[in-house]
Amino acid sequence: EQKYLCSNCNNILKKALQTLCGHRYCSACLAWIVRNNKNPICQKCKEEDPCTLSEGSLLAEERAFGDAAINKEISELRVHCVTLGCSWSGTMKNFEEHQSLCEYALIPCHTGCGHMVMRKKLADHLENRCINNVTTCPKCKRSLSSSEYQWCLIISSSFFSFLFPQQNHSTPLINKDGCRFSEIGCSFRGSKEKLKEHEKTAVGTHMLLLLQLIKELKAALCPGCVPKPALSLENKLHVFENIVAVLNKEVETSNLEITAFRRQSELDQNIIRGLELKIAELHRCMTQKDAGLSTLHKNLLFSEQASYDGVFLWKITDVGRKLQDSVTGRTVSLYSPAFYTAKYGYKVCLRIYLNGDGTGKGTHVSLFFVVMKGDYDALLPWPFRHKVTFMLLDQNNREHVIDAFRPDLMSASFQRPVNDMNVASGCPMFLPLSKLQSPKYAYVKEDTLFLKCIVETN
Repeated sequence: EQKYLCSNCNNILKKALQTLCGHRYCSACLAWIVRNNKNPICQKCKEEDPCTLSEGSLLAEERAFGDAAINKEISELRVHCVTLGCSWSGTMKNFEEHQSLCEYALIPCHTGCGHMVMRKKLADHLENRCINNVTTCPKCKRSLSSSEYQWCLIISSSFFSFLFPQQNHSTPLINKDGCRFSEIGCSFRGSKEKLKEHEKTAVGTHMLLLLQLIKELKAALCPGCVPKPALSLENKLHVFENIVAVLNKEVETSNLEITAFRRQSELDQNIIRGLELKIAELHRCMTQKDAGLSTLHKNLLFSEQASYDGVFLWKITDVGRKLQDSVTGRTVSLYSPAFYTAKYGYKVCLRIYLNGDGTGKGTHVSLFFVVMKGDYDALLPWPFRHKVTFMLLDQNNREHVIDAFRPDLMSASFQRPVNDMNVASGCPMFLPLSKLQSPKYAYVKEDTLFLKCIVETN
């Protein structure tokens, strides 16, 4: 079901977190999104309806909470292992334990030989194929690495005894299914297919065995040594020439395969780089579209709230918290949304200091009028000269607080704006704080107050 899937990776949820917008993410996915994006937006919210994006769609780890219910449901889901050959099935909560024990899973050899082997075949690999495995030689009773053990077998081999009859290490039996380099110490055994694969991958080991044998041959042929009549020097050299020729052919084949792999790797890297560039371009386009959508959303909200007749009603919620923020200095003042005196008139807004400003600081609510830069300023008469009336509405309709002023035509506050907005001007002692908070009046009700501004346009 979709509710069990992560909104980012679309896989089964791991340590599910639910965001404020109601969508679910893996804890690791959410951390990755927040870490790699400046303004992370919920992808599901974008897909469902980009026009309804809200503050709840912003992602942050501290704004998400663990979804214990969905985690419990997921832990009880019936699942089965997808590893080829494995028939295990059970619940999700037991799956991780099974993964650590699955006999058919591929795991790296712990000796560091570089091979990936099926867990149930690891013992066979260590016994017969691992070049790093340590073995106790049955002849000399020493613990040897694979390469040392192979050299020990060389000394024991019939081929070595044939070349150097003076060596008295007993000769082992030669297996009919053994590697064709068994005469110089390779102990690998297996079917024809496995032998072919072994000979392709063990070129380095065979070369090492051959090198050791050649060193021994050189030592045997030092000045003063008389060749044994059983095999002449010329015949011995001929044998080694044949072996070296075979090894050279295998090395050539391996080099060709390595070259082909490298070329394919370069092609793959070029494809990956191309895809990364495409992803970066798509990400850039998405960022631009998100910015465009955000601007359209803001414009739409402004259009819905804007007034075009000089009359504006401002609803302020969470008054208690905002008053406390003003007292502590966290947010000293609040701006209202902009409104207009007419459809093509002056653009203005209100600014309120709930804990007062200037002469009213700490004792009164201060309310000011702000002239803003508008689209039609070039066609309007300046300075701004319309009477402005402020009203704090009593929500029981008994005693509204009313104050008004006419602009000072010499003040910079009412000249044509050069910046986004002029300096605010108005009533620093609009209402005593004691009256705002008095239970006799209903200026604040359900933690909300209403301010009205009327600009005379005649």
